[in-house]
Amino acid sequence: MISVRALYNILQYLAWMVLHVVAIFNTKINQFVKGRKQTRVVLSTNPLAGEKVIWMHVASLGEYEQGLPILEKIRENHPYYKIVLTFFSPSGYEVKKNSTPADLVLYLPMDTHFNAKKFLNTLKPKLAIFIKYEIWPNYLHELKRREIPTLLVSAIFSKRQVFLKWYGGFMRKSLSAFEHFFVQNETSKELLKSIGHENVSICGDTRFDRVSKIMEQDNRLDFMEKFKNGGLCFVAGSTWPEDEEILVEFIDTTDFPIKFVIAPHNIKSVHIDKLKNSINKKVIQFSEMGNTTLSHFDVLIVDTIGLLTKIYSYADVSYVGGAFATGLHNTLEPATFGIPIIIGPKYEGFKEAEDLVDKKGIQVVTNAQEFKNLMHRFMSNIDFRTKTGAINAAYVNQNKGATNLVFDHIKTFL
Repeated sequence: MISVRALYNILQYLAWMVLHVVAIFNTKINQFVKGRKQTRVVLSTNPLAGEKVIWMHVASLGEYEQGLPILEKIRENHPYYKIVLTFFSPSGYEVKKNSTPADLVLYLPMDTHFNAKKFLNTLKPKLAIFIKYEIWPNYLHELKRREIPTLLVSAIFSKRQVFLKWYGGFMRKSLSAFEHFFVQNETSKELLKSIGHENVSICGDTRFDRVSKIMEQDNRLDFMEKFKNGGLCFVAGSTWPEDEEILVEFIDTTDFPIKFVIAPHNIKSVHIDKLKNSINKKVIQFSEMGNTTLSHFDVLIVDTIGLLTKIYSYADVSYVGGAFATGLHNTLEPATFGIPIIIGPKYEGFKEAEDLVDKKGIQVVTNAQEFKNLMHRFMSNIDFRTKTGAINAAYVNQNKGATNLVFDHIKTFL
């Protein structure tokens, strides 16, 4: 009878073949496939042969932000170690491949027994750090077999996950590879305890340390100074069409003297053109600014990446997209600047959003009329606006410190 592990490996190989076909028609999957072929080439040259290596794996951009404070701490205190950073998703790798503290940035090869052995045979890491949800059975099996210390950091567990189901034995067994779990909350600790894991510490979310450092950097942007021109500014980040429909209705009808910045999740020209044409007020795109007098415009569409964090520093009120669509984006970045945040209704499972909704630093709207009413209140009531934003800044400040807790443990292996 075929074992569960053998069946899992067969499915991994089948998935890899299917992805090759899908890649012909899908740009993102094409990056997924081509990127892993490039990883194979890089590993064949073994660029870090003979070096002391620490390996960190993240799924995508959000998990990278959680891992970054730890990478920076390792780089600062142990510069003689080489850091390998792997991504699962193109949306993380393609954005960050040239701008991380790591020495080598790669796509993680598919989780087959052969790939796991080859990857670890080549890099020979002294320590492996997985972030949040990334549980890959073959890699973890090989790490445990080789007695390589492996940590899971900023993890969240819930009863919905396969590890806690009666049929989740194969995946549950993979958890035994972790030398220690650093989880975000008490619930996760208790759930791990219920399946036999006592090696758990509650440390919170390392992203709080990441966003706190934003306040120490120079966040000035010349184009935002000129666009805002001393007035009120509303910044909507990582918006989806469902968000933009509500935003545009308000932009087109409001008489408040306020500037609007929209940074869509999708910055492809087709989407940007459609968004721009839907707005009746004076609109300019970031890519077309040139020497234009920006103060003459009411709406700025940011059709590039990498600027949103600094743009939030100019906001008097912010909106974070995704909670009308596939999933809420990062609310901690605007929160750290102490500004009010508005989101849509689908925020369950995003701990910081759940916390801040309870504290009323984040306000939830479910339709265009609720958004209009809330914006009117923010614009006309400075005290409400200020107090709401202060809740968010205080929350970020109170939750700092996870990185140091994790790093104190990491030091024992280095």
